[in-house]
Amino acid sequence: QVQLVESGGGLVQAGGSLRLSCAASGRTFSSYTMGWFRQAPGKEREFVVAINWSGSTTIQADSVKGRFTISRDNAKNTVYLQMNSLKSEDTAVYYCAAARRWGSARFHGDYDYWGQGTQVTVSS
Repeated sequence: QVQLVESGGGLVQAGGSLRLSCAASGRTFSSYTMGWFRQAPGKEREFVVAINWSGSTTIQADSVKGRFTISRDNAKNTVYLQMNSLKSEDTAVYYCAAARRWGSARFHGDYDYWGQGTQVTVSS
């Protein structure tokens, strides 16, 4: 069992930056693929970024390439999402997720555990 707790959300102006953190419980954190998803009001949950167990491989949605970066610290059981050059369309609840396998990594159905989400609001 893995429990995930996100933090770092808030209100930021367009063009600004935020860093989200996701703290995980459990000894097997370092074996999990970790991902960030987001869901805006009235929209489906969408993939943002993912990182493999070692941190050697990352993938991003086209909408955030060059602006968002995912990283992890396995010693601290934490994964991070650095968000730069934020836009109003980035406004959403951001969710951290963990998957036992890499799988497609972009598909929310491949993830086994989810955090409760943290709100990010970008004002224009």
